[in-house]
Amino acid sequence: MKVKRLLDLIVAVTALVLLAPLMVALTVIVRVDSPGPALFRQRRVGRLGVPFTVLKFRSMYNGSSQSLHHQASLDWFNERRQSNRYKSESDPRVTRLGKYLRRTSMDELPQLLNVVKGDMSLVGPRPLIEYERTRCEGIDFEREKVRPGLTGLWQVSGRDRLSARQMLALDVRYVREWSLWLDIKILARTIPTVLGDLRHTSSPAESTATVTPTNSIET
Repeated sequence: MKVKRLLDLIVAVTALVLLAPLMVALTVIVRVDSPGPALFRQRRVGRLGVPFTVLKFRSMYNGSSQSLHHQASLDWFNERRQSNRYKSESDPRVTRLGKYLRRTSMDELPQLLNVVKGDMSLVGPRPLIEYERTRCEGIDFEREKVRPGLTGLWQVSGRDRLSARQMLALDVRYVREWSLWLDIKILARTIPTVLGDLRHTSSPAESTATVTPTNSIET
């Protein structure tokens, strides 16, 4: 795991330097697009169940109620989809810019700072919100043996087309099968997956039957 942490630091610091102009520009654009701070801070559950504050570019109107997210989380765990996804494309809380930030995952760029700080890793399980964690049971908690990730098996295997149960299963699989080579393959697939997801965002015929991990990322 020391090698994993070294990789995290090298890649995260390098990315922060290279992406600094883009992140400064996004900071300004987010504030111009709608009133409020550029960064959104949220309490999440990290390694060994220890909470931490995750950073994101704000994609919602400042002061938006979390009641809709609570309902969306409940639907996610109960496998009630919004069309072929579990994340609604018509959330009234999301700003004009926020929709683009979410589709491209650029809202998560500030989490590179979480990686440098040691709260997160480049690759790992998705960091859950505390009320989402209350839905976990049994082997689900194995996912907390490692730091949560900026990307992971869930992100390259279907993202919001997968149920919470499917995501948790992928997280446990990641922990059990971890290798540095697996991390490298997931990192290599992350950008192509996001770009591919953008191309198919508006496709009503998209199926969830094929959004399972492929042999190309098995150890």
